Amino acid sequence: MEADYRGVTALVTGASKGLGRALALELARRGALPILVARSEPALRELAAEIDRRQGREPVVIVGDLIAADGPQRILDELADRGLTVDLLVNNAGAGDAGAFLRRPLEPQLRSIDLNVHGLLRLTYAIGNELAARGSGGIINVASVAAFQPMPFQATYAASKAFVLSFSESLAEELRGTGVHVMASHPGPIDTGFFDGTTATIQSGADTPERIAARTLDDYAKRRAVSYPGQARYRAVTWIGRLVPRVTAVRIAGTVNRRLHFDEVVDVA
Repeated sequence: MEADYRGVTALVTGASKGLGRALALELARRGALPILVARSEPALRELAAEIDRRQGREPVVIVGDLIAADGPQRILDELADRGLTVDLLVNNAGAGDAGAFLRRPLEPQLRSIDLNVHGLLRLTYAIGNELAARGSGGIINVASVAAFQPMPFQATYAASKAFVLSFSESLAEELRGTGVHVMASHPGPIDTGFFDGTTATIQSGADTPERIAARTLDDYAKRRAVSYPGQARYRAVTWIGRLVPRVTAVRIAGTVNRRLHFDEVVDVA
């Protein structure tokens, strides 16, 4: 039976496109009130109008930049100013990259760390404290199957998602029994603009954002500790780093990414 999210106010970061957009649409379809957060106001307004047309209920739009030094606090301040209480925090916003670490510009890689790690931490700390005080609600952190082993030619991205994996598991245990549920979602490749700004492309056979959104929300509703919402072959990837020596896992990952030509990727924007 499909999970019901009626009465839930859910803040979705990175809601303007890709998986975040799919999560917001699916949450609204299941009865939740989405709070849409991203940098692009036009895209957020378009999404809000679409949700209003489909569900007859206009979601909340907050334009914010999680990479900016004061970005997370501005989002939190706007929530407070508008009297909004978050029941479910969906930390979806993230940036990916591909290419050899030393041959790519440093700044885009630093920005990905700011978004994937710092922005997630700041929102989780503030909203997590509110959830814990109420003794209800939850947090979904979107990580990746890349979190389970080092990934040559995706070194910064995999390392940031390894942080999200470890952090989510630790926080889930800290909050066990409090009424606040924490779950990490680990999709594989998703057919979105994930590599925008580089010459890399998503491999064929990637999952659709709609599939990942629906299965992630199903798993959260079942109070699972972790979600593997993608195809079975992508979940199988997570066992490589757990079953073979790490040096072997790194070499396997490097070989796969070379075959995808990620070692040749350069920035175009």
